[in-house]
Amino acid sequence: MANKIDVKELLEAGVHFGHMTRKWDPNMAPYIYMERNGIHIINLYKTAAKIEEANEALKKIAASGRKILFVATKKQAKDIVAEKAAACNMPYITERWPGGMLTNFITIRKAVKKMASIDRMKKDGTFNTLSKKEKLQVDRLRAKLEKNLGSIADMSRLPAALFVVDVKAEHIAIKEAQKLNIPVFAMVDTNSDPRPIDFVIPANDDASKSIEKVLGLVSSAIIEGLSDRKSDKDEEQPVKEVEAVQAPKTETEE
Repeated sequence: MANKIDVKELLEAGVHFGHMTRKWDPNMAPYIYMERNGIHIINLYKTAAKIEEANEALKKIAASGRKILFVATKKQAKDIVAEKAAACNMPYITERWPGGMLTNFITIRKAVKKMASIDRMKKDGTFNTLSKKEKLQVDRLRAKLEKNLGSIADMSRLPAALFVVDVKAEHIAIKEAQKLNIPVFAMVDTNSDPRPIDFVIPANDDASKSIEKVLGLVSSAIIEGLSDRKSDKDEEQPVKEVEAVQAPKTETEE
């Protein structure tokens, strides 16, 4: 079971601060506790329950060996998402969302292969045979690909889930996931529509402290899932070895 979420810690991180009341989305009403000075305050007990629910699901996905793609292109979330996703060995997008990233995954894989082929050129010496101008062009292409696709270079198949910070900013990514029935986990602020999201985490998605707190809890659950997977594999190995030793002999072996 994932760790119990401390509501006091969420409060200290400012997770409860929503948007101005005039900018609210009525569909977020169930998650709003009150209004204060023209700002909606999120019910942190509901946030804590939703984080626990999301963490259990994410833990299972990680334990199954599948990938969770993190998406956050807004300034205050980029570095946090890159750090937390890398810590749990999951792919992430923090630059502009590449259109068709999910719905046209084959094309994206081609771009990743192009990046790998440039790396091979540099290793086998082919790169050194190019002219100065060609080298510059290849380096620029490699840098561009790295910036946009670097963190998903090892993602050989579609992710099992998306984790999004700010559903308004990442609406294209969410639509692509919906088309492919990929579940979406997201931090949803009071100005956003939670209905397209499978696992809603009502939370302040603008403040870096709030984003860091929620992402820290989420990444810990994923790491726990990965650890469970490793433990299960380690336990399976001795059993297989014992079975191999104790396997009954066939008639020909006797």
